[in-house]
Amino acid sequence: MYSGYLTDIEGIKLGHYTDDSALTGVSLAVCEEGAVCGVDVRGSAPGTRETDLLKAENLVEKVHGVMLAGGSAYGLDAASGVMKYLEEKDIGMDVTVCKVPIVVGAVIFDLSVGNPFVRPDFKMGYEAAKNAKNEDKSMGLVGAGTGASVAKILGNDYAIKSGLGQASISLGDLKVAAITSLNAFGDIFDHEAGKLIAAPYDKENKKFLDTMKLYEEKNSDYNAFNRSTNTTISIVATNARLTKANANKVAQMAHDGYARSIIPVHTMFDGDTIFSMATNKVDADISLVGSLAAKAVSRAIANAIYSSNSSYGLISYNDIK
Repeated sequence: MYSGYLTDIEGIKLGHYTDDSALTGVSLAVCEEGAVCGVDVRGSAPGTRETDLLKAENLVEKVHGVMLAGGSAYGLDAASGVMKYLEEKDIGMDVTVCKVPIVVGAVIFDLSVGNPFVRPDFKMGYEAAKNAKNEDKSMGLVGAGTGASVAKILGNDYAIKSGLGQASISLGDLKVAAITSLNAFGDIFDHEAGKLIAAPYDKENKKFLDTMKLYEEKNSDYNAFNRSTNTTISIVATNARLTKANANKVAQMAHDGYARSIIPVHTMFDGDTIFSMATNKVDADISLVGSLAAKAVSRAIANAIYSSNSSYGLISYNDIK
């Protein structure tokens, strides 16, 4: 396991709501003072909320919450509950007549695991916001990672149970952290250890298969989408001083962490999305922040596998290592 958590960034709170029976949930990063935020979407099947306002040329400068959720497009409803809670706490963008909490977010497709008719909703979002704390070390089957799985080219019979992972890196006064709901189509590697940690698992022969080899061997009419739907979503947080343009660049560079740890990545079956949040406390080189973000994301991905447990008929790394 790699060390560190998203809440190592002072000013960032983290909260979750977990439905253990339906296997879905919500994870939420809150910055009550507002955080400069960027986003980069690389997958071709994204489910996102309010990402347009994060463009450098658009008005809103800071966000108050970044939500990760299950439930596919249905799960975006949870953001309304987050807004309601933050409004009650007088947190938001002052528009004279009231304060409007700015909440952005993304979802994974976890409907094929657990109960597909129970999805993150207003109540789950509200409770996740209510649960937000200054210190949170939750990983595994919690929040937005509850229904996550990986390595799904052959469907759930061969897939590996995943979950939520966190990690952080400190370099002097500079801190960069990441949280990831890992729900990828591809195989998962611990990049720094140089080892494969999740891939389609042949239970009879007790061995990992290779997604790319399987894909290359399939006929042109093979439709992997019918067997799995995916998406990996992350939040990177830092205490560095960033503009919105800088934050978007950091989110872009953070996707290198996906490329190092997920093969294949950014497919037509994934909606891979990374948000970046900055609390603007420390001067730092933007390229260094982005490089550390990629490293933190890669570590969070590995921790999502290491911290998971077998569930809903899906085997986990801890049962086959």
